[in-house]
Amino acid sequence: MAHQSDLIAEDIHAYLKSQEEKSLLRFITCGSVDDGKSTLIGRLLYDSKLIFEDQLAAIEADSKKVGSQGGEIDLALLVDGLQAEREQGITIDVAYRFFSTDKRKFIVADTPGHDQYTRNMATGASTAELAIILVDACKGILTQTRRHSFIVSLLGIRHVILAVNKMDLVDWDADTFETIAGAYRGFAHDLGIDDITCIPVSALTGANVFGHSPDTPWYSGPTLLDVLETVDVSTDIAQRPLRMPVQWVNRPNLDFRGFSGTIASGTVRPGDRIKICPSERESTVTRIVTYDGDLESAFAGQSVTLVLADEVDVSRGDILAEAENAPDSTDQFAAHLLWMHDDALLPERQYLMKIGTKITTAQVTDLRYKIDVNTMEQVAGKTLELNEVAYCNFALDQPIAFDPYKDARETGGFVMIDRFTNGTVGAGMIDFGLRRATNLTWHDMEIGKELRAQQKGQKPCILWFTGLSGSGKSTTANQIEKKLASLGRHSYLLDGDNVRHGLNKDLGFTDADRVENIRRVAEVSRLFVDSGLIVLVSFISPFRDERRMARELMGEGEFIEVFVDTPLELCEQRDPKGLYKKARAGEIKNFTGIDSDYEPPENAEVVLKTADHSVNDLADQVVAYLRDGGYL
Repeated sequence: MAHQSDLIAEDIHAYLKSQEEKSLLRFITCGSVDDGKSTLIGRLLYDSKLIFEDQLAAIEADSKKVGSQGGEIDLALLVDGLQAEREQGITIDVAYRFFSTDKRKFIVADTPGHDQYTRNMATGASTAELAIILVDACKGILTQTRRHSFIVSLLGIRHVILAVNKMDLVDWDADTFETIAGAYRGFAHDLGIDDITCIPVSALTGANVFGHSPDTPWYSGPTLLDVLETVDVSTDIAQRPLRMPVQWVNRPNLDFRGFSGTIASGTVRPGDRIKICPSERESTVTRIVTYDGDLESAFAGQSVTLVLADEVDVSRGDILAEAENAPDSTDQFAAHLLWMHDDALLPERQYLMKIGTKITTAQVTDLRYKIDVNTMEQVAGKTLELNEVAYCNFALDQPIAFDPYKDARETGGFVMIDRFTNGTVGAGMIDFGLRRATNLTWHDMEIGKELRAQQKGQKPCILWFTGLSGSGKSTTANQIEKKLASLGRHSYLLDGDNVRHGLNKDLGFTDADRVENIRRVAEVSRLFVDSGLIVLVSFISPFRDERRMARELMGEGEFIEVFVDTPLELCEQRDPKGLYKKARAGEIKNFTGIDSDYEPPENAEVVLKTADHSVNDLADQVVAYLRDGGYL
C-alpha cells in the first residue's frame, strides 16, 4: 500500500489523524454494458497501490482462467467478485471499494450496465455525490447511457465526469472525443446536469486516469484523478435546518426520557426550540446525551439522544426539527418512483412505505405518467414494470413529515416495501405535498352502526366469498342469503358480475383494474356494514393484498373470509358461463386460473369444499358459523 506516507512507521497516531482530516468522496461508475466500468475501478485501485500482494497474485491467476485480456492481468476481476460475474464477464451486483490518495479518501460503487440491473445501479447512486459515466469511444452514447444519466439526475447527483473510454481503439482521435462530449453535454443539460467534465481515457492502459497520456497532446484538461481529488461536493448540510428522525424512545427508567437518532442535517444545542413533526408540538432541548457524556452541541452525522423540557408525545419515525423552519407534513404527495420488482406496481394496492425511520401504509392513487428514459417523453400507463420510472400521486394512512427530495435526500427519499414478503419493491423521491380540500370535514351522525344493528337484531359483518370462477361462490352466497331471510335477518348480496354492470362497468380485467374493482367493493361493503347489514360479497378477488385491504377497512370481527375451495379441474368441468372454454381458446385474456394467478387464502375463517358437499350443507355451515360467533 505504497502511497502511504512514512508516518505509518514513524508516528502512527499522526498518520491516523491525517487520515481523519481527509475529506471523503462517494462516487459511482455507470454506463452501458462493456464500457469498462469495472476495469476503470480496478485501475484506480491498482495505480493507488491499494492491492495486497496475495490479492494481486490471486487476480493474476484468475486472469489466466476467466480473464478477458488474453492471459494478461484483468483489472475488472478486482471488482467483479461473484462467480456469475466472472463467468459471464459482466457486473450484476453493486460492488463497493475503498481507496485513498494523499489528498482524499474515496468510496466507489461499481454498478451494472445491463438494463435488467438498473435497480442495482440506482441503489449505488442513492448515496453518491459524483458519477463517472463511461462511454465506449467505439460505440458512442447508447440507450443505457441515457438511462443511467436520467437516474443520476433523478437521485440528485449534480457532478458528472464523462469518461470517454477505449480511446486507444479509435487511435486517440480528437474528433471522436469531441463529438461524443458535445452530444452528451446537450443531453445532460436537459436533465439539469451542468457540472460535467469530459475526459478521454483508456482504463486498460491507465491513460489520463492518474497521469496525462502522451497519446492525447490535443487534450489539456484534468486527469480523472485530478477531478476526483478537487471536485467540491461539500454541502451546507450542517447549515441547513435541524432534522433528526427519531430512531428510538430511550426510557431506561422513570427518571429519564430521551429521543435517540442520527442528525440528518443542521446543528442542535441545549436551549434550542424544536418542533416535533408531524404533530407540530413544540418544546426545548435541555440536554444532548451521548455514551461519552453530554455535549454542548451536535451536528449532522452524529448519533445522539435529545432530552426535552416538556412531556410531549414523540414516537419512532417522528422528526425533531428547527421550530422556525420545520418540514412539511402531509398524508398525500407527488413523487417520482423507480420500480424495482419483477411484479408490476398496481395503483390502489397497499404497500409499506419507509421514509427515514417511519413506516406507514401507502398506495399510488394516480399514476400520472411514465417517463421514457430514452426520449424523456411522458407516456400513459396503468402499471409500472421493473426498472420503469413514473410520476405518481401517493396516499398514506397517516401523515408524515418530509422535505422535497431536491432539498434534502435524507427526509425526501423513501422506499416501497411489499407487505407480505417485506422485500423492497421501489424507491421514490418526493416532489411536493398534496393538500386536501379544506372544506371537507367528517360529520358524526347521532344514529350509528350500533343502533342500526340493534334495530335489526344482529351483528353486522362481511362474508367475503373468494374462489375461482365456477367454484360456486354466488350459488352458495345466494343460498345463505335465503336462509338468513327465513330467519328474519337483514342482508345484502354484492355479486361480482352484477356490480360490473353498474358501479364498476368502467373497469376491465387487468391486474390494475382488478385491484380497483375490489377497492370500490370494499368501500361499498363498509357502508353496508355501517348500516347494520350482513353483507355477502361474492368476488373472485384473486389477490391476497386486496382481500387484506378490505379486511383492514373493517372493525374487529367484522370481516369473515370464506374460501370456496374448488379444484380448477372441477371449475372447468362446470364452466357455467363457458368462460374457461373461451380462455383456453385464447378468446379471453387475463382469466383467473388460466393466464392470471389466483392467490388462495392462507387463514380463511371458513373453508367450503364444494366438491364434497351440497350447496345446502355449505350454507348451513356458514349460518352455523354466524350463529356460534354471535352475529345472529
